Amino acid sequence: MKKSRSRIPRRLIIVGALLVVLLVGAVVVVRHAYNQSLKPVSNSQQTQIVTIASGSSVKQISKQLADQKLIQNAWVFEWYVHSKELGDQLQAGTYAFSPSEGVPQIVSTLTQGKVTTRLVTILPGRRIDQVRADLINDGFSVASVDAALKPDQYRDLPVMSYVPAGTKTLEGMLYPDSFQRLEGTDPSLIIRESLKEMGDHLPSTVQAAFASKGLTVFQGITLASIVEKEVSKPSDRPQVAQVFLLRLKQGMSLGSDVTALYGSIAAGKNPSLSYDSPYNTRIHTGLPVGPISTVSEESLQAVANPANTSWLYFVSGDDGTTYFEQTYEQHQADAQQHCHELCGN
Repeated sequence: MKKSRSRIPRRLIIVGALLVVLLVGAVVVVRHAYNQSLKPVSNSQQTQIVTIASGSSVKQISKQLADQKLIQNAWVFEWYVHSKELGDQLQAGTYAFSPSEGVPQIVSTLTQGKVTTRLVTILPGRRIDQVRADLINDGFSVASVDAALKPDQYRDLPVMSYVPAGTKTLEGMLYPDSFQRLEGTDPSLIIRESLKEMGDHLPSTVQAAFASKGLTVFQGITLASIVEKEVSKPSDRPQVAQVFLLRLKQGMSLGSDVTALYGSIAAGKNPSLSYDSPYNTRIHTGLPVGPISTVSEESLQAVANPANTSWLYFVSGDDGTTYFEQTYEQHQADAQQHCHELCGN
């Protein structure tokens, strides 16, 4: 009589198969979650300064990056570093990362020791006293910033040839951009780079365009700074530039509030439209004696290539729209209708 072979119960086979499927599914899910967590946190290009202390462990670094919301998951960062056997290659130092960088890119930077040159930003539309404050807030000493903002030390730069002799300020001559800063960098190096960049944005074509309108380069920069402060939308700037150029041509005052306010602030007074200064174009005809802020490429180009319009007036409405007019009566009507908060109506 033959012995019957022992059979695995069908139920156990089914259960085993289900367990295998579940295990494979779990692996797939975990793997997907892992890959997703390696990706950037967001599309934001905003850089953040991260200082990795000497002797920091992978766990400490991952927590630091997660706390600053530069990575999605600290554990995934650790797993990635250990899986690539890079734990001993992460280097201490100060770095600039953004949420738009994924874990592989951040790890690559850390292992290559690409220590950041901290970014120092000069913003468009900033007065020179505001640039000074920004540099001090960036960690430069008051004495070093004040020394760096003295114009005479930069007379070797071609761009400074546009500045009238005797001018004691760099107002309007600093090009707004982000500049790299290493430990020990003197602010004068930042200022020098900014001045060089300003020169790059004043090619012969722009200079010729200014000259065709009866403006020196310095006057072109001055008008561009007024345009910069008057309207924030780049698309409005060529029309605003044309308004001012036409008023200059017809011998009218520019009537710019921002020049009046600048003159009072520069004199150490409260902001005032009626303070009599060489900058107040509500009182004096022609251009002010110099620029009133840093200027962007858009404003320089607006003066070089103004719109082909015949407007003589404009008003910035509370809704952010700029309204253009040909007559004073139309201008007053638009101000009454659209400019209450900004115009004090």
